[in-house]
Amino acid sequence: MTAVTDQDHTEHADHAGDTVTDKDQHDNGRHGEGASEEGRADKRTDAKGGTRARVESDDAPGRTDSTEAADSWDDGLIARRVAEGEAAEQAAALETRSHSAQPATPLAYDGVLRSRLEALRELIGLSRTRLDSRTLAEAGRVLDEASTRRRLSGQHTVVAIAGATGSGKSQLFNALAGVPISESGVRRPTTAAPIACSWSDGAATLIERLGIPPRLRRRPLQNGDADTELRGLVLVDLPDHDSAAVQHREHVDRILALVDAVIWVVDPEKYADAVLHERYLRPMAGHAEVMFVVLNQTDRLPGEATEQVLDDLRRLLDEDGIALGEYGEPGATVLSLSALTGDGVPELRELLGQFVTERGAPARRISADVDAAAVGLRPVYATRRRTGLSEEARDEFAARLADAVGARAAGEAAERAWARNANRACGTPWLRLWRWYQDRTEPATGRLPLRAQADEEATARQRVEQAVRTLADRASAGLPAPWAQAVREAAVRGSQGLPEALDELAARAGRPPGRPPRPGWWPAAVLAQAAMTLLQVVGGLWLLGQIIGFMAPNLGVPVLLMVTGIVGGPLIEWSCRMAARGPARRYGTEAERRLREAAAGCGRARVLDPVAAELLRYREVREQYGKVAGVGATAR
Repeated sequence: MTAVTDQDHTEHADHAGDTVTDKDQHDNGRHGEGASEEGRADKRTDAKGGTRARVESDDAPGRTDSTEAADSWDDGLIARRVAEGEAAEQAAALETRSHSAQPATPLAYDGVLRSRLEALRELIGLSRTRLDSRTLAEAGRVLDEASTRRRLSGQHTVVAIAGATGSGKSQLFNALAGVPISESGVRRPTTAAPIACSWSDGAATLIERLGIPPRLRRRPLQNGDADTELRGLVLVDLPDHDSAAVQHREHVDRILALVDAVIWVVDPEKYADAVLHERYLRPMAGHAEVMFVVLNQTDRLPGEATEQVLDDLRRLLDEDGIALGEYGEPGATVLSLSALTGDGVPELRELLGQFVTERGAPARRISADVDAAAVGLRPVYATRRRTGLSEEARDEFAARLADAVGARAAGEAAERAWARNANRACGTPWLRLWRWYQDRTEPATGRLPLRAQADEEATARQRVEQAVRTLADRASAGLPAPWAQAVREAAVRGSQGLPEALDELAARAGRPPGRPPRPGWWPAAVLAQAAMTLLQVVGGLWLLGQIIGFMAPNLGVPVLLMVTGIVGGPLIEWSCRMAARGPARRYGTEAERRLREAAAGCGRARVLDPVAAELLRYREVREQYGKVAGVGATAR
């Protein structure tokens, strides 16, 4: 606290009429009569005639001896610091007692905001293993602040006054409080630390949340109607946001993230400052409903220049994306005033009174924070195209795996094996003897089959890898980068050991165990073929007996028997081959189907299910994100 000018003292004395001299204070302190009314901001005149507002207190006890001693040499800097420190300690103790005696009603959120906060909590929980902590940091901060603010007073509204160097925000702060609380002057920067002024009791925890110590907490000048009008207001004067001191800017950034509303004070010279618009107003465009933009120092503008500057200011705010609360629409309030002359201050006081009386600013601020968090998270959740795996992609993946294990070739081999068995069983003995001779005399092929088998295995592995890559690309298409990466990683993890598992399945399920089943006509065909062979043997022996003279000559019958056996054997074999085509094909198709199903099941368990799980998790978080963004369940 610092002294203000004699002119300020005179103006304030005319307005308040309750300034006392050092001597009066000393006498009152000596007789124990220095108590003031509850919450009244007493002022005293120092040795130089300046006025100073007392620190915030809920009641003013009589002065102690140390206070009397301080009054006797109150014109020194050290004396003022000692007096302020002791008064701050008294204010903190009294404020704590008042707060504990009258606990404030906690803030209540409506159902929509509670639902959005719960969805945001679920969203963060589902995303922790997929997104880095930096991406979720702002959303987590919003949740923490919403939870903290909900436990604090719902009867108070914390409003910060922010502005650039020389904008006159401290003058406006003092004008609203009705007493010089925050130092204003030509020295830059003037406000070095945030100062809080509360119009009612029970705001201690709210001010503590802002990190403002008791020595920087004040009470306004008690003034009947004005005091009632702003009851529940906690006004915070911030340091300059463009201050050369880094610590000042840190104070501003920290407190702006915690207050319920903010009054931006601009002046005719720096209202279009790029730092203000790019660093603060544009990023806070979504908080327009809890924002006031005040054009101060209009006393410096001639004629109609104020309206021209206001129109240009509104244009800049519109370019920043800030909705303006005009014609009854929700948005930022824009007005002009002069804190020095008081012109327009009553209008701002009235608007603040209505704003505080509604008690909706804290919830609107939290809702705007959730909106901002949703916008920041949009790139990692939202997509404009349909995502997921179609049935076509699943079927194609299964077909690629089946090709990799040679399902078609295995079915064809099973078909040939069934037909070969049928031919061997129903063929002529002479043909079976010839085939047996060929199998015995066929030369070995050396290392060629080994190399061919190795090449086939390498080709099969490449096909499996290609199938997995294609599936991962299709499943991750259109997903935000983190979730697309999670899908690809799930596919790669599942593909490890997949070729070996498919080889094992091919060995077990490629061909049914045992011999192929025989149809009912097969034994009849075997007997018929045996009969044809027997006819050939009988006819041949009959002719041989006639040749050696053992039997009477009669060429017709034995020749007929031999011709019947010779022609009937191949005819029966051909007929059996034709009849075996259907069963052989069905047998091969069944073998191929089993291998395809086995390959598809292996691929589903190892690759498709993990990928589907990641896609399901994404749909869940997308649904939660839709609730956070306030657009309902948009996941597909």
